[in-house]
Amino acid sequence: MSFTFKQGLFQFDFTDHHAILGVSLDAEFGEVRKRYMRVARRLHPDTSTFESETDKEFANELLSKLVSPAYNKFSKEGDRAELFVIIKNLSNTVAKQRSQIKFTTDGAKKIAKAGDYQNVYKEALKELSDREYESIDKTLDIIGEISELNLAYLLRKNGSGVVKPPPPTPPKPAVNQEKPITKKPSTKNPLVEQACNRAKILISNKNYVKAISELKGALKFEENDSLCHALLGFCYFQQKQGTMAKIEVKKALSLNPEEQKALEVKKLLEQAATGKKKPSKSKDKKETKPDKSGGLFGGIFGGKKK
Repeated sequence: MSFTFKQGLFQFDFTDHHAILGVSLDAEFGEVRKRYMRVARRLHPDTSTFESETDKEFANELLSKLVSPAYNKFSKEGDRAELFVIIKNLSNTVAKQRSQIKFTTDGAKKIAKAGDYQNVYKEALKELSDREYESIDKTLDIIGEISELNLAYLLRKNGSGVVKPPPPTPPKPAVNQEKPITKKPSTKNPLVEQACNRAKILISNKNYVKAISELKGALKFEENDSLCHALLGFCYFQQKQGTMAKIEVKKALSLNPEEQKALEVKKLLEQAATGKKKPSKSKDKKETKPDKSGGLFGGIFGGKKK
């Protein structure tokens, strides 16, 4: 048996794992796991309370072909990170097609218009998720409805959900009241800077998993920080997640084409792709010049200052 959905995010050739599990797009892994365990107990043949054999068989199909595969996308750190990037890119895609999107459910329509759309989304999602696997004859329809909520939420979060009126034009000040405007130099968010510094220490200790967590947390404060993306690219490279590394490096360079860390990781990726190795130095040479760059980490984080 195969399942087909045409609502919400599914219509963009994307499997909405959040909708299948009935969790929000912002859900942490602990929340996802808790929800999965609850749904699995409801659907598993050994623990389900469905009376008819037909319902039990259908429940088992839902568990094995929808729910468990969806949970598997969250169970590993690498898969969660990849899903996060995919949804982020999908958000930009749906924003470009905003004029062609028509909502069919009341919940999605409310999210599209509400001022406090986050709470509207949260309440609508809870109401649907509570019923999602209670009557399994309605499960597929509810999954589609939740995915439409997710689509509406992504549009609002992206800033494309509603048309905002342009801000009023401020009145021009009188000539004798004009004062010179001094532009303050842009400064890096201190929280982001601290997170990057912690990530560098973790990277130097080869603790890439925690470094990734630090950097992803920093991007929640400033998603367009090129250094964060560059360091993420390096972490993914070290974990042999080439696709994720390329995505982060590309993002870093799109934000800052001169981001040195991103350029260095890009070079590492190119070397790995071509399989090129630096020629070994002759053993006959008695003296070799010390590497003042600090090696790989020196290149990434800068050598020791004199």
